[in-house]
Amino acid sequence: MSNIFSSSIGKKIVMSLSGLFLIVFLIVHVVTNLFVFAGAETYDAACHFMDTNPIIRIMVPFLALGFAIHIIYAFILTLHNMKARPVRYAVKDLKGSSTWASRNMFILGIIVCGVLVLHLSDFWAHMQLQTLILGNEMTVTPYELVVAKFQNPIFVAIYIVWVIALWFHLTHGFWSAFQSIGLCNQIWIKRWKCLASLYATVVVAGFIAIPLYVFFCL
Repeated sequence: MSNIFSSSIGKKIVMSLSGLFLIVFLIVHVVTNLFVFAGAETYDAACHFMDTNPIIRIMVPFLALGFAIHIIYAFILTLHNMKARPVRYAVKDLKGSSTWASRNMFILGIIVCGVLVLHLSDFWAHMQLQTLILGNEMTVTPYELVVAKFQNPIFVAIYIVWVIALWFHLTHGFWSAFQSIGLCNQIWIKRWKCLASLYATVVVAGFIAIPLYVFFCL
């Protein structure tokens, strides 16, 4: 069992499983956020449900742990690959054997993590942190907070860059996770890649529609 944390294959499996867990979370997150299109009352009710639902509250620590594990193992595997491959492959060879996203997963991951920190400080810190952990009442409603943030063009631009990076990260990470856990072959790899593109596009379209709607329509 200890090999799963020390071997290269084991580390990939752990990172893949944590990634698949986060993929499920993204679906829940984007669906909840899309309630903003239904207006303030509906969106605030959806946020209240997410904050007070006992199952969601139990899952929050596991979600944080999933993020931590995924990020830590990403750094470990990247450092391991750099040590094992000190001489970079020729650019033409890389382009012929891998996608741009697969060659830049670490950079994409840094962008995603960077904006995630910003996202947590702007939204989570004023919503879940205040109500669930500190027991305080929010000074503004979730809807008012979202509208205020996404009426800032700089914040909207940063958010869109994050969403684009997330799309590239997901299109590779989705199917490669199934490959790492052994659920992929010559037939299924094409199906997983197709499903990865579909999933990433749907999720990212949902995320990007929200700031554009708030900025241009509210």
